[in-house]
Amino acid sequence: MAYEVSIVREVSANPEKVWALITDLPRIGEWSPEATGGEWIEGAAAAAVGAQFKGTNKTATHNWESIVTVDVCDAPRKFSFSLHAAGTHLCDWVYEIEPSTTGCQVTHAWVASPQWAGFEEAGIGEKISGVPKRAPHNLRSMEITLDNLIKAVK
Repeated sequence: MAYEVSIVREVSANPEKVWALITDLPRIGEWSPEATGGEWIEGAAAAAVGAQFKGTNKTATHNWESIVTVDVCDAPRKFSFSLHAAGTHLCDWVYEIEPSTTGCQVTHAWVASPQWAGFEEAGIGEKISGVPKRAPHNLRSMEITLDNLIKAVK
């Protein structure tokens, strides 16, 4: 699927190995420049549709936590979770993994909801994270994340 804000990388590892890393929340800080970790909450112990986790994040000037809900958990093909705040769906984070001749192709995407524009225009996102324009920032962060993920599977 094509996404407006996404990055695609070829990874020399099988889809199951990549899936295991992507869904290992405490380790996300090993490859993400912004997400520092995560923990399953509300009785969840692993990735599953409806499971929630608390993610911890930081930029150069801000630290914050987010509670997200897993929307798609199709091992080892697709893992997607959504961020809601104050009852508003703000965005989705998506990982798609497709087998390839050398391992797998991984797509990492950020999908802003229709409500995102108002959230960003009001400056709420910048107050929380210090990031005024999330799409270009996320694109750079996702590039680093996937490049580091490739190093982690070697």
